Amino acid sequence: MGDYQISARKYRPKSFNEVVGQEVITSTLENAVTTKQLSQALLFTGPRGVGKTSCARILARMINEGGIDKDNDYSFNIFELDAASNNGVDGIRNLTDQIRIPPQTGHFKVYIIDEVHMLSSSAFNAFLKTLEEPPKHCVFILATTEKHKIIPTILSRCQIYDFKKISVEDISSYLINISKKEKVKYNENAITVIAKKADGSMRDALQIYDRILNSKTNEISIENVMESLNIIDNQVYFDLLDLILDNKIPELLVLSNTILSKGMQGDLLISGLGTFFRDLLVSKDPKSISLFSTDSETKLRFKEASSKIDLNYLIESIKITNECDINYSRSINQNLLIELTLMKLASLNYNDEKKKLNYKIIPASYFNSNLIIKDNIISKEEIIDVKPKLDFKIDQKSTSRLSLKSIERKEDTNELSTNDIIEKPSDNAPYTELDVIALWEKYSEMMEENGRYNIASILRIDKPELNNETIELTLPNSTNKVELESVKTEILEYFREHLKNKDVYLKITVDEGVQEKFIYTDKDKYDLMKKKNPNIELLKDAFNLSI
Repeated sequence: MGDYQISARKYRPKSFNEVVGQEVITSTLENAVTTKQLSQALLFTGPRGVGKTSCARILARMINEGGIDKDNDYSFNIFELDAASNNGVDGIRNLTDQIRIPPQTGHFKVYIIDEVHMLSSSAFNAFLKTLEEPPKHCVFILATTEKHKIIPTILSRCQIYDFKKISVEDISSYLINISKKEKVKYNENAITVIAKKADGSMRDALQIYDRILNSKTNEISIENVMESLNIIDNQVYFDLLDLILDNKIPELLVLSNTILSKGMQGDLLISGLGTFFRDLLVSKDPKSISLFSTDSETKLRFKEASSKIDLNYLIESIKITNECDINYSRSINQNLLIELTLMKLASLNYNDEKKKLNYKIIPASYFNSNLIIKDNIISKEEIIDVKPKLDFKIDQKSTSRLSLKSIERKEDTNELSTNDIIEKPSDNAPYTELDVIALWEKYSEMMEENGRYNIASILRIDKPELNNETIELTLPNSTNKVELESVKTEILEYFREHLKNKDVYLKITVDEGVQEKFIYTDKDKYDLMKKKNPNIELLKDAFNLSI
């Protein structure tokens, strides 16, 4: 055990040629040293594990030509300070005292200050003068992952180098080279999965690599990677996709429950499914498929699958999974949220109220056996034969409520194309504007009881008006409109259910004239309160309050 070294330390780069994914920065630094035009204060910033500290150590050795062992990371005139544990002003004062003494060997004293954003404000201020006018024999290399936390006066005194995340291809290539050196049996797909999981950090990739090697056998196989990282194989997502496109909700719920029962966390399942839809989306076009980092065989499979699915369907699917991912942490019943999300995905292709079959949405099992579907286009004569089965599926209330497209207004209903689905007349109950206003107030009260005070207050800004089938609401500003638009689907579902009429629509407009009537400043609010109750002025004076 004493001879064992983790890969992150064993394969730490010792020269700029060995640094992966930062070619622009390393070539610039190397040229600056060669031409002796290197700044005395440099700031290396970027994500973790991308080579900031390694480049600082390499640069420190390079600027001290000769007399230094190339196999060592440290020397008598190279000092590393951790600002996380030495972040006070005393540490900086001790540093400024030391820099006056010139180096005993080499040409420069190099001070590498890691996590420099952790320095206190007083420490930063004490460091300003030193950075502005450093001794000729000193070079300062500051490193941080959070450049925005460093005060501007420090940034203005440094030459800044922004390190980027390392690409999946570069990480994969580096891990493959290590596997060959260590004579480790590997699978290229497994290496790619590790590179993706590392999210641009070479250090994270090497740590994952070591963990998988130590898990079972001295092999990087796709099975070991999936098991160690708790990742679902693409085949499982393709199985979920088949059930989603075929609208097989019971089977879909059973499969998702099976996945979760094996220890997969719900948020990882949903985020993985969202990434899967994203990969299908970028695979549809040759121009964007380069954004999908994987092997050529997997790319081909995704390209074939995506060619059968409409672009709008994939975009809606990504929106749904992303919404679930955002709401997962604050959901009380997280498993139910996942099931609802999967049901929404499976119901997207039932209720396309634009009436155009752009998706692979109608499974052949829902139609008569003599019906032939060509390019997802159904003629009027063919629709008549299958109308009873199709209407039964579309009119199910539970399915309709799950559709994100159910809130869109039907247009041009008098002009049916050959792609249109003919629906039977609906038995919608009549309602009046008074019914809408009463239900509007009831809904706002429900929002308030549920703690959604902002939505409740927006709903009460103005009374809605009924124009034919459309509920019209005028708001004073676009901010209110955007916030109410975010729950528009929820409002429509509530009204359609309680009015027993699915032809209910909501139109939200902004009236700038109304906006001017609203009070925006604290002074305006205070004057209005004082006008209603003069005792407010006495209260203000008694407690010596200010506006």
